[in-house]
Amino acid sequence: MAAKIKKGDRVIVLAGKDKGRSGEVIKIMPAENRALVRGINIVTRHQRQSAGQEGGLVRKEASIHLSNIAVEDRDSGKPTRIGFKVLEDGKKVRVAKRSGETIDG
Repeated sequence: MAAKIKKGDRVIVLAGKDKGRSGEVIKIMPAENRALVRGINIVTRHQRQSAGQEGGLVRKEASIHLSNIAVEDRDSGKPTRIGFKVLEDGKKVRVAKRSGETIDG
């Protein structure tokens, strides 16, 4: 199945502690159906000091399930579902269901 959410997309969180917030997708993990979103689902981890890295409390993003995020519509700024459309030249593009606007290409 083609990926509906890709790296670099602006997404809105639909459920969880960060519901309603938005951020940019940093990394997609298709095998686990999860994504890393900048500034979303921040967790604190204890890290041991090593030669190259300082120890202490480290705050970083944890992954979030793909079902809990949706791509942000460029026109309205609201969450939208994603569909696919094949253009005349044979190129397959993602389309926002809310506005009908093509997302890539």
